[in-house]
Amino acid sequence: MSPIPASDKEIRRSPEIEAAGLHDWRLLQRTLGARFTLPDYDTGLALVGAIGAAAQDADHHPDLDLRWGLLGVRLSSHDVNGVTDRDLRLAARISELAAELGASADPTQVQMVELGLDSADFDAVRPFWKALLGMKESRALPDELDDPRGDLPTLWFQETDAHPTPRQRFHLDVYVPRDLAEQRVADALAAGGTLVSDAEAPGFWVLADAEGNRACVCSCT
Repeated sequence: MSPIPASDKEIRRSPEIEAAGLHDWRLLQRTLGARFTLPDYDTGLALVGAIGAAAQDADHHPDLDLRWGLLGVRLSSHDVNGVTDRDLRLAARISELAAELGASADPTQVQMVELGLDSADFDAVRPFWKALLGMKESRALPDELDDPRGDLPTLWFQETDAHPTPRQRFHLDVYVPRDLAEQRVADALAAGGTLVSDAEAPGFWVLADAEGNRACVCSCT
């Protein structure tokens, strides 16, 4: 295996990804994601095989999620915990393969969910959740736990003040492509939600449902 050039370890952000012309793909947290709609299951199997061959040639391997009518693809350079030029090159090749086989990308379906737990003492509660969920400590951020199997959403611990009265501790962070974030916020508000804060937008908006339960719509910049 050849050493990875230093230029292939630079983490790329949304503007650089958009400049690369990867219209099928969107950045979510530290991964590049796409979802392709399929005319039939055989096309999905053929596309998985083609992507597998391209991944072997590139020595860079995506996560694939084949279901009836769609194929989800996630790319990330795990050695640097982010998206690099290795991912951009393979993403471009995957888009070519999908087009050749009649699969079409639907960027509006790209999203991911993260769980946030408010805690005044990360060290006191992290071991419990790590053991309970079978997770591992994130290599990227010290306040996160990751599922090595990729089945569960990331669990991160948000610092809060200590308080005796129970209140909402868990909240959902819903990551959507940044070009779709404002519409997702508008849809949630139209569905009865309220805007708690947009002070950190476009990084994230804090929303609440009719009973005050909060969630965040997040985008990657």
